[in-house]
Amino acid sequence: MRKLEKKLEENKLKDEKEAQDLEAMVQHVEQNLQLMTKRAAKAESSAAKLRQENAQLQEELRNSRLEKEALRAGQMGLAAAKRNSEVALQHLLWVTTSSRASLRQLLSGAESLQLVADLLKSIDRISEVSEDGQ
Repeated sequence: MRKLEKKLEENKLKDEKEAQDLEAMVQHVEQNLQLMTKRAAKAESSAAKLRQENAQLQEELRNSRLEKEALRAGQMGLAAAKRNSEVALQHLLWVTTSSRASLRQLLSGAESLQLVADLLKSIDRISEVSEDGQ
């Protein structure tokens, strides 16, 4: 009878330790999830700003092209139009590169969040199985 009581007590302690370990893991995952969520929000904000800047630069590029056409008609010198066009093109290329990097970062953050969500689902399943076993 003592052996069974001792075994029961050992199992109870073991279960409590596992529950504490799972709780610690859940807290760690939740902290990571919050961090990833903040990163994703920051990346989304950055991407939105870059899209806005991209739209502005697209408008500048359109204006530069119109200006270039006007120059061909003799309203301005060819050198000024070329400089304006090159500046607009450089801005556009920079925004395009920056936008792509931000979108990659946003996608990476979304994938990380999905991984954390899957991990939390797995922990919930483990907890359910553990509760059913008791």
